[in-house]
Amino acid sequence: MAIWTREIDLKALNAGSANTAVSHLGIEFTEYGDDFICARIHVDERTCQPYGILHGGVSVVLAETLGSTAAALSIPEGHRCVGLSVTANHIRAGRKGSWITATARPAHRGRTTHVWNIELHNDEGKLTCSCSLTMSILPPETAKNMRLDQASLGGVE
Repeated sequence: MAIWTREIDLKALNAGSANTAVSHLGIEFTEYGDDFICARIHVDERTCQPYGILHGGVSVVLAETLGSTAAALSIPEGHRCVGLSVTANHIRAGRKGSWITATARPAHRGRTTHVWNIELHNDEGKLTCSCSLTMSILPPETAKNMRLDQASLGGVE
């Protein structure tokens, strides 16, 4: 059974990221299923550190982007979510010229918090980074005071 409370349109998610850190780094939403969503990033000049490998901070941006989007797509109508904590364990380097694919799956989806596990893998399917993202879920009475751009969720209210 699908966990999503909104229809997912990958093309709209990618378009909604225009002119943000997500688009500047080249993060692309690629796939989703009943309980997961995926995105990828190319290891290139935009995303490398001086040693020619994926910058650890970029791995975290990819993970947080994916987990935050997953949380936003799975909460009740009118609610909003904001990040509380992100942790990352860097396992192996992402080499220049390769693609890193991330998959977010829920570890916990409660009324007031979510925890998402995000794993990043290289082209060979080897784990490069393991992340955990904790999100606060804000009820409509709190969320109404937040100004958020709905285009980031493909125009979905």
